[in-house]
Amino acid sequence: MHILVVSDIHANFTALEAVLKDAGNFDQVWCLGDVVGYGAEPNECIDRLREFDLICLAGNHDLAVTGKTALWDFTQDAQEVIFWTRHRLTTANLDWLKSLPDTPLIVGHDITLVHGSPRDPVWEYITEENIAKSNFDIFDTLVCLNGHTHLPVAYRKPWDDWRVLEEWPHTSSPIHMMRDRMFLNPGSVGQPRDTDPRASYATIDTEAMTFTYHRIQYDVTSVQKIMKQEKFSNRLIRRLRFGQ
Repeated sequence: MHILVVSDIHANFTALEAVLKDAGNFDQVWCLGDVVGYGAEPNECIDRLREFDLICLAGNHDLAVTGKTALWDFTQDAQEVIFWTRHRLTTANLDWLKSLPDTPLIVGHDITLVHGSPRDPVWEYITEENIAKSNFDIFDTLVCLNGHTHLPVAYRKPWDDWRVLEEWPHTSSPIHMMRDRMFLNPGSVGQPRDTDPRASYATIDTEAMTFTYHRIQYDVTSVQKIMKQEKFSNRLIRRLRFGQ
């Protein structure tokens, strides 16, 4: 079985389409949350995802749009887009967002899905080894896939070592998931923040039990144009060009 793993699409439909085209044939999509927020095409992204055999979690922006979480932890720019998204979404798509789970989800193949972390599924950022280490005891599967940070990174806990190792992945180089316990973050489709503006995603081969990172360019200028038309903040528009 071939799985497409995406996270933090953030209503960037052009980036999502580039990922779907680049990924080729796959059997299922696993989305780790934040389908909306920051970007100007939330309905288009939701409609496209729902065409597939899909497992999707709620991220913090998804929950904010549906009114399930407070807004004080969001920047002013993010809050403005959240309010904009609430008025732009169709009723069907808003109901779909409301239906998404916001707790860790075991999907088989000894894999757990979460948006933030097992300890705090919505809000915690796994950004360094000690945070990852303190979360390994909270989930029971071999591997946990997480998003939220917008950074494609792996945290590995070898069976014969007390340390947790941070690894920045090489694209198109499969990681074998059966050797150690791991956190694997596919990065962000629509809002990369590792200074690489290309859309980031991953694929899983469940027969070989491998996880592979990918990057693909998309038309950033066209996305920025749509955001300008909707009068989004210049900061949100500019950051797409630099992957920050």
